[in-house]
Amino acid sequence: MSMIRDLRAAVRPSRPTLRKESGGYDTTRDPATPSAVVDCAVYRDGARVDTPSALTPHEAMRQVRRDGGFVWIGLHEPTEAEFAGIAREFGLHPLAVEDAVQAHQRPKLERYDDSLFTVFKTIHYVEHDELTATSEVVETGEVMCFTGRDFFITVRHGGQGSLRALRHRLQDDPELLAKGPSAVLHAIADHVVDGYIAVADAVQDDIDEVETEVFSPGRKGTPRGTDAGRIYQLKREVLEFKRAVAPLLRPMLLLSERPMRLIDPDIQKYFRDVADHVARVQEQVLGFDELLNSILQANLAQASVAQNEDMRKITSWAAIVAVPTMVCGVYGMNFQYMPELHWKFGYPLVLGVTVGICLTIHRTLKRNGWL
Repeated sequence: MSMIRDLRAAVRPSRPTLRKESGGYDTTRDPATPSAVVDCAVYRDGARVDTPSALTPHEAMRQVRRDGGFVWIGLHEPTEAEFAGIAREFGLHPLAVEDAVQAHQRPKLERYDDSLFTVFKTIHYVEHDELTATSEVVETGEVMCFTGRDFFITVRHGGQGSLRALRHRLQDDPELLAKGPSAVLHAIADHVVDGYIAVADAVQDDIDEVETEVFSPGRKGTPRGTDAGRIYQLKREVLEFKRAVAPLLRPMLLLSERPMRLIDPDIQKYFRDVADHVARVQEQVLGFDELLNSILQANLAQASVAQNEDMRKITSWAAIVAVPTMVCGVYGMNFQYMPELHWKFGYPLVLGVTVGICLTIHRTLKRNGWL
């Protein structure tokens, strides 16, 4: 147990913070890499085996079968032709190979005879100065993992979620890497879920900002209808987040609870911690969805109240204007004999009565809250 006591510190030395001031993860692919293979290395007794030149997957596997250890191959968006040779070399199942090449898979865990196939959805928070009705809040990618007795293969899709830093951290902990491919699988799972937690914190800030604007007083100058679009867009991004997190809970529970011959028993118990974090993020994301529903409904109710307020004001002024309209209409008729028609004070008297009635109506409506 002392060999893996510092497991969490090794694979998770610091949780990434994806606040608006951060730059997120390293999302670049090495331009010097001529193929989909980003890195290929052999690990023996917890250390990377130095070779005079870069190994091909075939050469790495020959070395492992001859001297022991395991090979870790990292690929980025391989084509079917690029991945076919690796699939034959390691005996990967055709269905898993098809999923790994085509991508767009939901998080899952599939067990085959000699390997485990695991799919993770990576989440990256997209920095933005101001949330708008078209803002992209989260960006998703995928990491597929093939775990075997003496090999570990990662297939990454998307422009973010690089595993280079994670590989270096694992190489700095020989005792952990000595546990084999299952230790790498746990490190990747823990890394991905830590990304969920950081993104959830950043999305929480966006939701708090929208909530404050919707419920804060003194929003007279805000153009009507702008908040609904922003809230709906944020809700769509939270839904994308939920699709990445929710299906991952069951695979992590399976890895932590069911004995598997490809998972080291000392490593298996640490998947329970990852499952707990996934459950926490899932609850948080579900809370985001419910909160955004409430904010959207409140915003629509406020818009409806504002429209009713406008209609009351229009109706009130129409009632006031109706009085002089009626008086002018009466005196506009072509009758020869009308009251006060030739009276000297008839004109100012009619004006005074009209103004008095209008003021009375205005005062009454204002007292009742219509104006």
